[in-house]
Amino acid sequence: MKNEISFRLWGRYALFTDPITKIGGEKCSYHLPTYEAIKGVLKSIYWKPTLIWHVDKIRVIKPLRTQTKGTKPLVWNGGNSLAIYTFLHDVEYQVQAHFEWNIHRPELAADRNYGKHCNILQRTLEKGGRQDIFLGIRDCQGYVEPCQFGVGKGAYDNIDELAFGLMFHGFDYPDETGVDELRSRFWYPALKNGILQFPHPEDCPIHRVVRPMTKKAFVVNENLLSVAAETEEGLI
Repeated sequence: MKNEISFRLWGRYALFTDPITKIGGEKCSYHLPTYEAIKGVLKSIYWKPTLIWHVDKIRVIKPLRTQTKGTKPLVWNGGNSLAIYTFLHDVEYQVQAHFEWNIHRPELAADRNYGKHCNILQRTLEKGGRQDIFLGIRDCQGYVEPCQFGVGKGAYDNIDELAFGLMFHGFDYPDETGVDELRSRFWYPALKNGILQFPHPEDCPIHRVVRPMTKKAFVVNENLLSVAAETEEGLI
């Protein structure tokens, strides 16, 4: 598919926070990236409200290793606290994803141009993304580059299946669902021959309402670049 992307994602540390561990302030990472975290990486590479990113699958290249470190997170009333975070250490993945048009943004229908978005996407990926890449949290810098999914050796290619129990999948935002509420999703991941296949958000077995929320309004030529402006800036 011309709206598909494959890339290598790596970094020295990653922290895909298990929400259960946030209660006491001492975060612990999931062993695998969450759908929402990879979606955040994709948005840092390239995103516009015209489209929605869908993560298809990831391939774990390096062994899963953890490292515990002392950190000084900010606290609400100012200053810093002392906490122990458990990070993933020396991570590398191959990611395959694609984008679809956001049908809940009819006001942006004129921006649905596969050629334009795919060309911009490929150029930004080759340059490492439009924004800084983070692996779960801002403290964990990540890097991306184009690759062919499935090429090379992975640490778990010869293991039939590894199950990881209940895991956070991502959030349902109102501008992507058309429903005025924020919902969270959970699922039961299994790594098969080193590959984690993500279900479509609608197919996740568990959904929970977090709170009411309305979508942000976007207006072409006001808080969005016009096609003419993008052409002048060399984005197309």
